[in-house]
Amino acid sequence: MGIKEMEPAMQRKMLTIVMGLASLLIVLVNGEASLPFDHQKLTSDGHYLDQMQKMQAFKHSLLTRRQLATPPTISSSPAPAPQATNQPPGSRPSVYEVTTYGADPTGKLDSTEALLRAITDAFNGPSEGFLMKGIKNLGGAHINLQGGNYLISKPLRLPAAGAGNLKISGGTLTASDDFPTDGYLIDLSASSSSSSSYNYEYITMKDLMLDCNFRGGGISVINSLRTSIDNCYISHFSTEGILVQNGHETYIRNSFLGQHITAGGDPGERNFSGTAINLMGNDNAVTDVVIFSAAIGVMVSGQANTLSGVHCYNKATGFGGTGIYLKLPSLTQTRIVNCYLDYTGIVAEDPTQLTISSSFFLGDAFILLKSINGLAEGINIVDNMFAGSDKGVAIVQLDQSKGPVQENRSGCGGQE
Repeated sequence: MGIKEMEPAMQRKMLTIVMGLASLLIVLVNGEASLPFDHQKLTSDGHYLDQMQKMQAFKHSLLTRRQLATPPTISSSPAPAPQATNQPPGSRPSVYEVTTYGADPTGKLDSTEALLRAITDAFNGPSEGFLMKGIKNLGGAHINLQGGNYLISKPLRLPAAGAGNLKISGGTLTASDDFPTDGYLIDLSASSSSSSSYNYEYITMKDLMLDCNFRGGGISVINSLRTSIDNCYISHFSTEGILVQNGHETYIRNSFLGQHITAGGDPGERNFSGTAINLMGNDNAVTDVVIFSAAIGVMVSGQANTLSGVHCYNKATGFGGTGIYLKLPSLTQTRIVNCYLDYTGIVAEDPTQLTISSSFFLGDAFILLKSINGLAEGINIVDNMFAGSDKGVAIVQLDQSKGPVQENRSGCGGQE
């Protein structure tokens, strides 16, 4: 056969291959098994069946490669969270699920040691550099209480100072009958010293219910920086629901505190004791918090603190209760904004640079300015609402039983 005679045959074969590939591409795009071409044109070549078999084999190999290259579909059912103790060093996320340490989520057995093991593992887990000098960054380690109720017989503390970026969340802690009466369920005080000027930084406690069982307090934050207490319910404390001492920038928000669980009008109200929140540090904020039972709602003895959206009906003034007590003579520097004092009022000792505004006082609740050293400066009491019994109770009162206010030092502005 000459070269010229071979050319038409070769052209027909090439045409058949090209059309077969075109058919394959259309099948892959449209996802159909049928061929869109006229079979009569293809069957004119005797090699049609052989070519189709080759094309089908080629298509199968492409589909197989495509399936191998496609990542597996994520299942809609949640997979078990990886346990931090079983992860290789440096892996993430560092979620420490307390039941894997033996904690009893039913609250029947003492879970103290199991919880402390989880806390120790989180503290000793992978770190990612430092926050403040001497405070290692735990990288967002999360101690997950998994929605359980855990009985504890001693405070939960970190094993040493000098750590940050840690969260404890998602469950209930209940003090046992032998819990120390001077302890706190969660205690952020240092059990050992560190090279940092602060014990801890950026510790978050969120979505917790703390039942102090009338033995001690709920949370103590000692000499710590940028601590967050969010969406917590703290009850049955005998000392303080939350204690903040030294350090600064502790933010308490969206939380509920009460020594007794009540919604007002409790027959035992005159016997309420303890302090819901005690701020003994600077630059802290209490925002959107309800205090429903305690002798004192918020005690402030540190400078430059802010209270906003706080509703106090902890104990009526007539029973000896105080909603907000500012006990820092001559260094008040406190802003109380948009709060609700419900049958309980505000007491400020030697107030200096004090603002009380846009707040509501119900049931003859009033503001008492108490002279200790005769000082009263930079006071702004403006844009508040008062509702009482129309029995002549003064809305702003001055107590000079320990000495008169020095007139040349006083400076009450915008008094209502």
